[in-house]
Amino acid sequence: MVYCVGHNIISPLGEGSMANYEAVRAGRSGLKVHTQRFEDVEPFCASLFEEPQDFVPLCIKSVEDAIEDSGFRSQDVGFRLEDSETVFILSTTKGDNLDLLTPAQKIAQHFGNPNPPIVVSNACTSGVCAQITAMRLLEAGLYRHAVVIGCDIQTKFIVSGFQAFKALSPEPCLPFSPERKGLNLGEAAATIIYTRQQPEGKPLWTLEAGSIHNDANHISAPSRTGEGAYRCLTDVLQGASPEEITLLGVHGTATLYNDDMEKIAIERAGLQKAPISALKPYFGHTMGAAGVLETILCAMTAKQGTVIKMLSGFGGVNATIRIKCE
Repeated sequence: MVYCVGHNIISPLGEGSMANYEAVRAGRSGLKVHTQRFEDVEPFCASLFEEPQDFVPLCIKSVEDAIEDSGFRSQDVGFRLEDSETVFILSTTKGDNLDLLTPAQKIAQHFGNPNPPIVVSNACTSGVCAQITAMRLLEAGLYRHAVVIGCDIQTKFIVSGFQAFKALSPEPCLPFSPERKGLNLGEAAATIIYTRQQPEGKPLWTLEAGSIHNDANHISAPSRTGEGAYRCLTDVLQGASPEEITLLGVHGTATLYNDDMEKIAIERAGLQKAPISALKPYFGHTMGAAGVLETILCAMTAKQGTVIKMLSGFGGVNATIRIKCE
């Protein structure tokens, strides 16, 4: 079991986890149609920063803000960024170039961390897989602390690629709606600080279980029976019953096949009565940041005992985690 002692979100909806939480509680969405963001690219609906961001500085700011926001909790467990017992884990599907390790090295070096950083690039599940990687490293005793960063900035290459797949909706996405037309892209950076040392104060949450499955179905299409997602759900439900689940954070991309697959997996796992959190209508699909950002907001929502209203009426690899908020 590992403990969260700090976190941060920077997105078009605001800087700081609380600012983003309050924005979605108020029903604000960062999605809008962009007509001139990239040359020779058709208009597309997305949640983008007003000013183009540089990948590495954005990640560094998210880490710095997570440290500042964590306050006494990080001090309680002896957490230091430059400590050899701290590992940096970067979740990204592309980064600012095709050499994914270079941005991670720059981030770790900025904070004087001596360890080689770890890059997790596993499509949509990257942010969740990065947290599971952190949990496994900490529980194995290889490190005491892990800084998990999720970030992606949209580029002409990414947007045109999704347009070629005919996967983008021309308007704000509608997860699980019969009228859904596809996904929207988004930009964000998010950071979670995990430790294996129980803090003196109450942790923000505990990461209790994680599971990753490859359903080996298709290079770009999910299993029609939701097999990979179902196996992940059944893994993390060990030691807990469906009735104990306060909130179920879903991928909810609003694509035709993914939403169908998730619905089937949820029903097979007996979780159809659990309240659902689907955040893509607020942030778009933030890719490498999605699993980190949405974990933070789901935890904040669960602690407040509320469910964020949905604005609407897992590919080949699936990953799921279970957290406990006290």
